Amino acid sequence: MKLTAPVPGGPCWIELSTSDVPAAKSFYTALFGWRCETDPREEAGGYTVAHLREDRVAALSPVYQPGQPPAWTVSFAVDDADGTAGKATEAGGSLLVGPMDVFEEGRFAVLADPSGAVFSLWQGRAFAGADLFNEPGALGWTELVTHAREPALAFYPGVLGWTVTPSDTYPQWGIDGEDFGGLLAVDEGVPSEVPPHWLPYIAVADVDATAATAQSGGGDLLMPPTDIASGRTIAVVRDPQGAVFGVYRAGDENQAG
Repeated sequence: MKLTAPVPGGPCWIELSTSDVPAAKSFYTALFGWRCETDPREEAGGYTVAHLREDRVAALSPVYQPGQPPAWTVSFAVDDADGTAGKATEAGGSLLVGPMDVFEEGRFAVLADPSGAVFSLWQGRAFAGADLFNEPGALGWTELVTHAREPALAFYPGVLGWTVTPSDTYPQWGIDGEDFGGLLAVDEGVPSEVPPHWLPYIAVADVDATAATAQSGGGDLLMPPTDIASGRTIAVVRDPQGAVFGVYRAGDENQAG
């Protein structure tokens, strides 16, 4: 993606909620070379931050509720979490958690868009978001998978101020034209039983090697390494606990869509 730092409206953080944090740490460390540090404070609930060298790139945490499926969540930076959450609910979204403070780090809320795709808002204070984007092991693209294309194209620009690069097949989200993600309609190759969701794509040096490591670590390839029309090489992986994410070859963010 063209964004290289957290900016208002743009993706700023990704967080895995998982049923087995130690197993997830092992899997993702082998996959991306992450160094994981768990917050020792009891009130932090086992929240674990993944680093590349000294750069913070993602987080892992236990699921918040019994029976909650493991999943990756994308957070978008905002100046006012309360105000933006209110705007989202007025536009047909649902407030799931918060808004609430996280120590001195910032304020967040978890919402679902009108189709049910879950995302987070992050009002940074001491912590603005990820220190690194687009490099191997860091977030490089975000994709909304939904069956409600037209409502999504109205909802997110209205709530978060996004620009849209129009396309009949794959519109792209941006901030002032700096694209950071796209919209994949369910009827474009995604089974109808797949619920609406946000899919983070993490940059890697070698998609084939990463896919092989994911499989050897107990993950499943939902999409094997594939060259798509834009020139990107991508794959989609389900980790051993069931959370889904994508990978793409670093440098491909310079390609269109």
